[in-house]
Amino acid sequence: MNKPHSPACERNRDPILAVLREHFAGARRVLEIGSGTGQHAAYFASHLPQLIWQASDREENLPGIRAWLHEADLSNTPTALPLDVSGPWPDDRFDAVFSANTLHIMAWSEVQQLFARLPHVTEIGATLIIYGPFNEGGRYSSESNAAFDRSLRARGSHMGIRDTEAVDALATHAGFILVEDVAMPANNRCRVWRRHDV
Repeated sequence: MNKPHSPACERNRDPILAVLREHFAGARRVLEIGSGTGQHAAYFASHLPQLIWQASDREENLPGIRAWLHEADLSNTPTALPLDVSGPWPDDRFDAVFSANTLHIMAWSEVQQLFARLPHVTEIGATLIIYGPFNEGGRYSSESNAAFDRSLRARGSHMGIRDTEAVDALATHAGFILVEDVAMPANNRCRVWRRHDV
């Protein structure tokens, strides 16, 4: 099959990789939620061979992800799993979770479900990294993010850039504390949380 391709993945992969190298340094098994095209999974797994990188997404996206991973032919990428945050989750436990450009695509109720399920698939001390655009105090960080948010809401009323405060509240309730908020190119951020024993 022709592999799906996202130009944005090509542009943002190296800045994200720098954050992953630092914060996943002690990790062993990563669950990627919403692997999309599969480009990130193939790239990050190839550059972080010490990690088992478990890609996942909705069923309709799995063929493309599996095509990227098949071509990469890496020993640290198990078969991509079906994962809809509103449905069944893996039975496994992970010490790291990564997700890119997902929160603004999901409905807010799905974002809530994502965070609510994280304690069931992570170990104490697990690191969570989410990449994407965020608002702060209900305000856009740039005019381009404001325009992007308008385009999202035109596509679907359930979509939209999320506020850091609301997302942090979900993370806190799930037992995760914010440890770093890294500014990224194109007015995006990598927000890093760590799970603590509650």
